[in-house]
Amino acid sequence: MISPGFVDDALQCLRRRGIDEAPLLARAGLPAVVREPVSAERYGALWLAIAATIDDEFFGEGARPMRSGSFTLLCHAILSAATLEQALKRALRFLRLVMDDPYGELVVADGLAQIVLKDAGAPRSAFAYRTFWIIVHGITCWLVGRRIPLRRVDFRCGPPAHGADYGLFFGAPVRFGQAESVLAFDADFLRLPAIRNERALRDFLRRAPANILVRYRHDAGLVAKVRARLRASPPAAWPSFATLARQLRLPEPTLRRRLSGEGQTYREIKDDLRRAMAVEELRHGDRDVAELAVHLGFSEPSAFHRAFRKWTGKSPGAYRRDARAG
Repeated sequence: MISPGFVDDALQCLRRRGIDEAPLLARAGLPAVVREPVSAERYGALWLAIAATIDDEFFGEGARPMRSGSFTLLCHAILSAATLEQALKRALRFLRLVMDDPYGELVVADGLAQIVLKDAGAPRSAFAYRTFWIIVHGITCWLVGRRIPLRRVDFRCGPPAHGADYGLFFGAPVRFGQAESVLAFDADFLRLPAIRNERALRDFLRRAPANILVRYRHDAGLVAKVRARLRASPPAAWPSFATLARQLRLPEPTLRRRLSGEGQTYREIKDDLRRAMAVEELRHGDRDVAELAVHLGFSEPSAFHRAFRKWTGKSPGAYRRDARAG
């Protein structure tokens, strides 16, 4: 679901131009005043309605308009990329040609891949940076067939009134008032192969941009079924791969091949869920680290420490302290 604050952010570009927002809200199936979270589909419909009205798919937040059709061309530009790294570099180059400013650069160092945004003048709105991240992160997650978990998201601007919604949206630590706007993730993901083709792109574009607003969470297919099955039980009770195959009534090679076709392995699915559960508990729960390690199905706390440091670059204790201090 998308918070009302993000809806209001999108409508601001109409208000700046003196355009009546009511018809566009109605076209997207939204009320005249949005006070409750809306679905990704409704927000996506509003995005398309605004883009068509002002001929700018970036809500007027760039130095030059991102003309209608640019997103489709961007997707075609990255489709033939071999890896996530190559796709990201193409996407960033394309967006710089289209909008001029802001533009992104890929910086890889110390095991982190960072997309660093550059601005010619004063900081832009948090909404502008968020929209840039949605486009770049969303299409590249789709291209490699899996969600790329984020390590942190920095904003050069100060916090908006609904700043808390940003952390929930990105599922990662968010910091405002930083020297640069940065989206960071593990550099290992840069080696992921692109797995999509023209047919898959046609289907993707029919559902865009709603399908990138949820950071490409495998909303359909076998991966979604496996995720739902795992969420229904505690991690310590998750089945082995062989048991899962029997439960799904699939031969093990078939299950492995189908998961791979959707861009993930069973281990990666479990790791993604464990990471999300660990982050949520450390930010908001009261279990101590040893108890959390057992709950997540680790044989011993040290194994959990190693895994969590690989996921986030911090120990569980340090992550909890930083999260609660923030």
